[in-house]
Amino acid sequence: MPVHWRVKLDNKKKELYDTLARFAKDATLIVHAGDPDREGQLLVDEVLERIGVKVPIKRVLISDMNGAGVRRAIKKMSDNADHTGVRDAALGRGRADWLYGLNLTRLYTVKGRATGYDGVLSVGRVQTPILGLVVRRDREIEAFASTPFYQLTADLKAESGTFRATWWPGDEHSEHRDSDGRILKRELVETVAQTIKDQSGSIVSVDKAEKRQAPPLPFSLPELQKAANKGRGFTARKTLDVAQALYEKHQIITYPRSDCRYLPRDQWQDAVEVRDAIVQSVGEDHAMFGMLEAAALIQIGKCWNDKKVTVHYAIIPTTKWTPLDRLTADERWLYELIAHRYILQFSQDRRYEQTDVVAEIGTQRFIARGRVELDPGWTQYEHV
Repeated sequence: MPVHWRVKLDNKKKELYDTLARFAKDATLIVHAGDPDREGQLLVDEVLERIGVKVPIKRVLISDMNGAGVRRAIKKMSDNADHTGVRDAALGRGRADWLYGLNLTRLYTVKGRATGYDGVLSVGRVQTPILGLVVRRDREIEAFASTPFYQLTADLKAESGTFRATWWPGDEHSEHRDSDGRILKRELVETVAQTIKDQSGSIVSVDKAEKRQAPPLPFSLPELQKAANKGRGFTARKTLDVAQALYEKHQIITYPRSDCRYLPRDQWQDAVEVRDAIVQSVGEDHAMFGMLEAAALIQIGKCWNDKKVTVHYAIIPTTKWTPLDRLTADERWLYELIAHRYILQFSQDRRYEQTDVVAEIGTQRFIARGRVELDPGWTQYEHV
């Protein structure tokens, strides 16, 4: 465990470092424009500290490489000293990796060799607990023993018509229920079925309520990977590679390595330009054109939330466009998926009326739930 943590200059980067040091000596103000995350903060801070900069330092956080996004970031620059917590988080993580990963990998490798194992036994601050979770879950699956459970449904006849309801076992049957409330004893269910057969009962309550379902939030990388796997069978790696090409090569989507599904409030003002770029890319004959025309761009949905935006915001189209026929088939499909999800943010909520009915037959309670669609809203535009 080191007492003094030393940082060594990479010989391959010495020329770059000397250039930075030379310019820093003549500067009256320095703008720290490292990546807007912990490592980006630490990397540039370490260079500036080694140089011994004495002039004021500002910090610009650029998470959107489009011109409008960069200009907005420059207008919101802050003092670099306000980001020491972010720097220290990266420093702590790096030192923890060194102390935990490097030391324990060496220890367990040596211990392994003492037992005849000749390979490296890698230990990591993140990889080891995750591997432990996977192994534990695999063992649970291997040890799983299926247990049959039984449900009872009944067709109930009322003045307004017939409806199907599900038996809701009471507390008196708790000894025959599993942790999810399901009945494990078939004889009990059969007895209840015989008891209520052709018997009259009463409606205890009828509750009607209008419900709303908002459009799904824009994509983070994990959500995009799940959607791409469901829609086209893409692996996580393939989804990232295709998204990276859309970002770096074509510049028509924002930074793809994001774990956030929200957007900064000031990004909303680009909605018209983003929508127009999508229209230019897909063309008026595209199946998406109808929803693009119907998009209520004055609507500010729940995805625009500064408090929930992390280092990078959700993956959305940029204000740049390119004809879809210039993209590969995979690039085209993934761009359409991302664009579709973005435009959904300007669609109306789905509205439906939910009715919950509780009926009693003797001492047994039955519950039924039904829905009546009032307005399909965004669901009429579902893509995957």
